Amino acid sequence: MPHVRSFAPIADARARVLILGSMPGKASLAAGQYYAHAQNLFWHILGEVTGAVPSLPYAARAGALKARGIALWDVLESCAREGSLDSDIDDATISANDFVSFYRAHPRIAHVFFNGAKAEACYRKYVLPSLGDAPAPPSYRRLPSTSPANASMSRARRQRLWKRSLDLALAGRPRGA
Repeated sequence: MPHVRSFAPIADARARVLILGSMPGKASLAAGQYYAHAQNLFWHILGEVTGAVPSLPYAARAGALKARGIALWDVLESCAREGSLDSDIDDATISANDFVSFYRAHPRIAHVFFNGAKAEACYRKYVLPSLGDAPAPPSYRRLPSTSPANASMSRARRQRLWKRSLDLALAGRPRGA
């Protein structure tokens, strides 16, 4: 089973929102870019919020996220996995990213959004216990996976949920406002 590694975060000091995936899939790993699979909705959705539309060069999309105060990373630093599905991750091989250092370097992050259930589950299992007394964001929310494998919810509904959550967070309003 191949051992895969995540990418460095897309983030700068302005980050107020952190979006976390689990681990890049095969297309993303091959391209060296977050959410590179053509059918993944991530850049379509973020394009609506930030202008980071899929047709822009990757560096421009990353810059658009940073300009709007959005950071992007994965919960896992490495794991063994066949294929691209989260369900194929071998839990015994999981190594989480260093969130203590990340949050210290990005103290303005107030909202964390998980791109799907596996990202949230791994964060709660491998990251939360390691945070101890370190500063951590006050708001966490799982959003529906943008993966093409997520066929349980319509594209339009996923887009609405993501857009509303991000718009509220970036406006500085609580989730239910």
